[in-house]
Amino acid sequence: MRIGILCSGGDAPGMNACTRAAVRAALSKGHEVVGICRGYQGLLDENFFRPREGELLMHLRSVSNIVKLGGTVLGTSRSAEFQTESGQEKAAAILQKHHIDALIPIGGDGTFHGAVALGQHWKGQIVGCPGTIDNDLLGTDNTIGFATAVDTAVDALDKLRDTAESHERMFLIEVMGRHSGYIALYSALAGGAEVVAIPETHTDVPAIVERLKILKTRGKHSIMVVVAEGDESGGAVKLDASLKAAGCPFETRVVLLGHLQRGGTPVPADRILATRLGDFAVESILRGATGVMAGETRGELTLTRFEDTYTQHKAVPNNLLTVLQTMAN
Repeated sequence: MRIGILCSGGDAPGMNACTRAAVRAALSKGHEVVGICRGYQGLLDENFFRPREGELLMHLRSVSNIVKLGGTVLGTSRSAEFQTESGQEKAAAILQKHHIDALIPIGGDGTFHGAVALGQHWKGQIVGCPGTIDNDLLGTDNTIGFATAVDTAVDALDKLRDTAESHERMFLIEVMGRHSGYIALYSALAGGAEVVAIPETHTDVPAIVERLKILKTRGKHSIMVVVAEGDESGGAVKLDASLKAAGCPFETRVVLLGHLQRGGTPVPADRILATRLGDFAVESILRGATGVMAGETRGELTLTRFEDTYTQHKAVPNNLLTVLQTMAN
């Protein structure tokens, strides 16, 4: 069997560990692997990972020492052409041309939308791995890259707290999460933040200001407010303006972490998760699975239909919101 591997959408720490695991798992069982560069667009361009000039197949040395690397050695992109039916038909024809029997796409909901569309035109097997820092896919407790993104954000919060204490300021730190508050909530809890603003909850500006006034009267010198970019307030900059207009008692500063959260060496939790899922994706293909995502739920490896991973919103744990409020108060 010949298995293709690609990364699509936003990069996430651990994608390389997942690629390595899938390649080595497939080769160990006597199968061939083709690396597809730059996601679905690379497939359309027939842009393949070539270990040496003229070679198409990956080998064990192709993935040596990449488990510790952030980003993705295969490259990634978003493809407008692949979103069209003609682009999907072209992709299917290219897979057939190169005798690829199965595909492992590593990415988020957009990647899996693409996998479902491709499956309408191609008879090969598709088993995906959840590579996205947002942790917004159902069918897995954590996605590859989420733990590292939180680690990066918490490191920033810890450093900003030092400056906030020194100058008696409030910092609003914007993290990624257009539709999901997972990074914001986990970063706020681990970083000891006093306020979190996420898409899943109503951001009550007057109530926040009243809380801040109470904290100031108690002698609080520094405040950390973590804001998901997709919060209804419009992000950290707009929330800052709203809080000031409502009488915020602290001098404020805004920090946008942006794409900083995507990069960096993956933490052990992401490396282990990525390795387990990459290996499991290959195992699942060899057992005949298709149209599914490999995930981990409560320590058990699971398969979930692509459509079921993104058709409903993955809610943040309400109990963690309660814990955060208790700690902040």
